Amino acid sequence: MARLNLVAANKEARAPRVRATARSVPVIVPPSNDDHKDHFINRNGLVYAGSHVIIDLWEAKGLDDRDRIETALIDAVQAAGATLLHIHLHKFEDGGGISGVAVLAESHISVHTWPEKGYAAFDVFMCGDAEPRKALDVFKKAFEPGRVVVGEHKRGVL
Repeated sequence: MARLNLVAANKEARAPRVRATARSVPVIVPPSNDDHKDHFINRNGLVYAGSHVIIDLWEAKGLDDRDRIETALIDAVQAAGATLLHIHLHKFEDGGGISGVAVLAESHISVHTWPEKGYAAFDVFMCGDAEPRKALDVFKKAFEPGRVVVGEHKRGVL
C-alpha cells in the first residue's frame, strides 16, 4: 500500500466524515427461530465456527477504484448468501491502494489492494449457511486477474 498519511488519518479519526449512501444504512438482522444459535457449521462430520478463504489476486485491474471495490464486496456478499451489515473503505493518497471491510452477520470480508503491484488480498470469513467460496467468482469477474491463489482454513474446529 502506498504512503499512509498519519496526519490525515488522525484528523479523520477526530472528525469522522459520514458518507450517506444507500449502501451505508445499517441492516437490522431479525431474530432467528433456530434452536442452535451459535451458527457453527457441521459438515462431513466436522464441526467448526466458519471457513476463512484467503484470496490473492495478481495482475488485477481497478484496484484503486473505490466504487468498483464496494460493488464487488456487495456482489460477493450476495453471491455467498451472507448478510451485509456495513462497509467501510479507506483510499490511500497518491495513487495508493484501498483497505476496508464488509462487516457481515456471518463475519466479514476484508480487502487490501496494492494497485502499483496489481495485487489484492481478500479475506472472506463466514459462518453458518453462507458459502464464502462463492465470493471468488465475483472477485475474478470484477478485477480480471491474470493469476489467482486461494487457500482455505477452517476456524474454530471442535
